[in-house]
Amino acid sequence: MSKLQKKTELIEELTKQLSELREKEDNLETEAHGLAEKRDKLNERTRGLRTEVLELRAQRDKLNSEVKEMKQHRDSTTAKIHEKVEEIRRLVEENKVLAKKKPSKSHESLQEEVERIDWTIQTTSLTLQKDKELVEQVQKLEAQLAVHKKIEQTTKKLAQLRTEIKAMKAENEALHKELTEKAQKSQETHKKMLEKIDESKALKTEADNAHKQFLLAKERIKPDQQEINAVLSQIRRLKDEVREEEQREKKESQNALRETLEKQAQEKLKRGEKLSWEEFQLLAEKGMVDQD
Repeated sequence: MSKLQKKTELIEELTKQLSELREKEDNLETEAHGLAEKRDKLNERTRGLRTEVLELRAQRDKLNSEVKEMKQHRDSTTAKIHEKVEEIRRLVEENKVLAKKKPSKSHESLQEEVERIDWTIQTTSLTLQKDKELVEQVQKLEAQLAVHKKIEQTTKKLAQLRTEIKAMKAENEALHKELTEKAQKSQETHKKMLEKIDESKALKTEADNAHKQFLLAKERIKPDQQEINAVLSQIRRLKDEVREEEQREKKESQNALRETLEKQAQEKLKRGEKLSWEEFQLLAEKGMVDQD
């Protein structure tokens, strides 16, 4: 087997080896691409979860702020209720004192008596003494009326305070119910947020692992790429050598043919035979015939 055939066969073997290496490289590239896609999808899901976490945190904080405001409002209302209860106690005590001073006659009868005396004073000609007596009598009656008016005022105020307290207690009960619901919703939102955070951490860990595997796959490709480059370089070198060998053999073959043709032409010339144009040109180049 000639050197040329050996080199040709070696090129075929190296080409086959190159094909196998490239197939292996393609498989590793496919694996690396798959890992990169997995990593990117996991990172995308992680980013989505982070957005959800921020939204849930904002919802929770808003609910907590509302709960805080409602507690403050409830505490303020409770404080006002306590103030009104104290005022009721004070008014009740005041009413007890007034009750001891309460006239035996009713408010209406006292008022009628005052009006009757006033009318008498205004329409009747009285002595100074009599006028003085009636004025003093009116003053005493008005003092008794003042007690009645004060009792009526405190009684009215007590009723008003009790109505206000009842309304404020009802408001506090409704507020407490709403506050409790919001606090529970805040806890549920916080729990969901923590679940999303845990899920995000797990996905991030998985994405980081996928990225590490991607980098390892890329590292595994490098030796194959280096080997591919080495084989390609060897194939190119061998092809250059084969090309040079073929050109050399072709030239040797052409030279041998030329020598054969020259020899034939010289023999024909000796025999005086007619030369072909190609034979004539070959001998003319050697200076063996005159071109003129």
